[in-house]
Amino acid sequence: MEDSFLTVAEVAEMLKLNQQTVRNWIDQGSLPALRVGRRVRIKQSDLDRVLADAYSGPPASHGRDAGPSAEDFWGGDAVSIAEPPPVAVVAPDETVDGSTGAG
Repeated sequence: MEDSFLTVAEVAEMLKLNQQTVRNWIDQGSLPALRVGRRVRIKQSDLDRVLADAYSGPPASHGRDAGPSAEDFWGGDAVSIAEPPPVAVVAPDETVDGSTGAG
């Protein structure tokens, strides 16, 4: 059975991505492609395989709630909110270095 070939533009449109993103995947070796001169073609079966390998949803045999939790995804490390740096409060008759304005 013959495999259909897609252009970079077609793949980008299907996945709602910028064409440059698809080209980057090809250049990085993440997406196999056939180069014919300056033209690039992607086999539909290669695209399907790459997408299936990258899919991180729950396995079909497990329920809707199966799959990794957010804690698993982040490695269990809690993320905290950064505290703003302390603000120096200066009395009206003092300079920032602590000396008084009177000389």
